[in-house]
Amino acid sequence: MLGIDVGGTSIKAGLLSLDGEVIGRTRIPTGELTSTAAFGEVTEGLDQLVVSAGHTGSDVVAMGLDVPGPVDDTGKVGFFPNVALDSEGMRNALQEAFPGSQLAFVNDANAAALGELWKGTAKGISSFVMITLGTGVGGGVVIGGRLVSGAFGAGGEIGHITVQPEGEQRTCGCGRHGCLEQYASAKGLVWLYRRECKRSDAVPAHIVHETDTISVFRALQEGDECADIAVDVMCDRLGFALAQISATIDPAAYLVGGGVAGAFDLFSTRLAAAYRSHCLSTSADARILPCSLGNDAGMYGAAYAGLTQAGLL
Repeated sequence: MLGIDVGGTSIKAGLLSLDGEVIGRTRIPTGELTSTAAFGEVTEGLDQLVVSAGHTGSDVVAMGLDVPGPVDDTGKVGFFPNVALDSEGMRNALQEAFPGSQLAFVNDANAAALGELWKGTAKGISSFVMITLGTGVGGGVVIGGRLVSGAFGAGGEIGHITVQPEGEQRTCGCGRHGCLEQYASAKGLVWLYRRECKRSDAVPAHIVHETDTISVFRALQEGDECADIAVDVMCDRLGFALAQISATIDPAAYLVGGGVAGAFDLFSTRLAAAYRSHCLSTSADARILPCSLGNDAGMYGAAYAGLTQAGLL
């Protein structure tokens, strides 16, 4: 089976056995995935991956494709804010190239959650919520071992929970105001740090770019008070959002992934404390854990979705 992870500039794909062993990997540079030529480059790259492992296209029984946009419970793909992709054209090209294979579409954050469920930190945890802290904030909800994508594909859009209902509300890319994404993403944390330096009339640490959380966390370790406050605010807003999720679905655990999660050890205690200060006491024992699959989570999850659709799991 194939797990296909669509990014803004490339596709990362893995060929896996039915029990989840990675047999081979490839990366296919992409531009706009809207033409027959572009689809051909993708299918050719995937075919080369399959052949290099000693197989043929007819051996591929399932494929999963994760995409950076909403996918509803029926597999219908919505809009793509950050990538040019003709989903129907891609679907037809893949099915023509691998005619004996079942194909599933899944949102990229939801795929990451499925990957962690199958082969990562969430293995054995039937109800959890995954939060990806990167340039934005994404998420995936799994209840009773099943992904909750929602009737309109918005299940798991955790980054758009309102966590700043009044006062200084940042405008979000979704058009709303005060969304979690503006305070807990990489961009959000850098903004919080710069705001605190300005308020305190302090000289900030050198920030390389608007998502440079590495420099913020380094400043935190060096005793920078503004970084300390910024991380506190980030954790408070994220903890507040998790508390609202617990009041709705009461998961056993939260998994934290994405680029910001590389510093999980530096903020996990604060995040747990913030969550418990906001949540119902009955949900206080929910665990907050780091993800373990890193950038491979989407690949595993896409393959898992394909297997599920094919009835092989």
